[in-house]
Amino acid sequence: MSGYVVTFGEIMMRLNPPGYLRFSQARSFDVTYAGGEANVAASLAQFGVPAQFVTRLPANELGDACLSYLRAFGVGTEFVVRGGERLGIYFLENGAAQRGSKVVYDRAGSAIATIQPGMIDWDRVFSGACWFHWTGITPAISEGLAAVCLEGVRAARERGVTISCDLNFRKKLWKWGKKASEVMPELVALCDVAIGNEEDAEQVFGIKAPDVDVERGKVEAAAYQYVAQELQRQFPNLQRIAITLRGSISASHNTWSAVLYDGQQLYTGPQYDIVPIVDRVGGGDSFAGGLIYRLLQDASDLQGALDFAVAASCLKHSIWYDFNCCSIAEVEGLLKSGGSGRVQR
Repeated sequence: MSGYVVTFGEIMMRLNPPGYLRFSQARSFDVTYAGGEANVAASLAQFGVPAQFVTRLPANELGDACLSYLRAFGVGTEFVVRGGERLGIYFLENGAAQRGSKVVYDRAGSAIATIQPGMIDWDRVFSGACWFHWTGITPAISEGLAAVCLEGVRAARERGVTISCDLNFRKKLWKWGKKASEVMPELVALCDVAIGNEEDAEQVFGIKAPDVDVERGKVEAAAYQYVAQELQRQFPNLQRIAITLRGSISASHNTWSAVLYDGQQLYTGPQYDIVPIVDRVGGGDSFAGGLIYRLLQDASDLQGALDFAVAASCLKHSIWYDFNCCSIAEVEGLLKSGGSGRVQR
């Protein structure tokens, strides 16, 4: 690996009632900071990969606190732009058993939502970069941010930087005038690696895996070869397509696996039975971080990359808050042991 990884998107203040309290019961909130692309940068930093997170933050104390939080996890903030009026917020109520988690956004008019093309010096950002990662959350936030995201993707492509995208469809965000299906194709067409969950391709591009029932926990890996093949047919530049497979038995009990397609072969990762779940938010981002890390180490070992990414994201479900605070040794330990959970002495 030569160079650093760049991730680009919004980071917000995350506020959640302690433990499993409901919003109506809350008298205090735990404060952390999180966002899809920041989560990926944090995962990579834990694995020793230089990672730079690019965003726009208000020039106030909350923006400063957010930067301090990122730096505490080893994430580079050299290219963060300051300006705008406010930091976005999201409220999370952690679900348990048959009660699902709930998210309420308070991000309208955030610093990055009001960004415009030309505010980020992409030449400087990519001067030593080897990889660029973004997610479908970013262009969903505002028309200006969608334009800046395209600006960044084009700049990365011009410089030969590998580009990955997590499709990450969020129906609550696409409100600025265009649908995901109108905006995402131009962006994804320039990417080398696409990542999604078991429903993203259907919700963004109308590509549905046959004979699956996510709500009942029926998620068969082989069914997603069709989804990967269709994505590659529509976007020929894609060299690797990964799809995470979550079987939702309850809010506290999921199965977790993934597949990876290279245009010829479908690789299937290990399946983990995760119960009880501590915090599933950021699970997909921790998968992306694990996959990018291993592909940077050895791009030819696709099975190894997939297995590592699935194991890393499995561990994330046992960790509070969005960032995946686990080490390479812990991920490799899970791969070897299968996950006994024994005390480490």
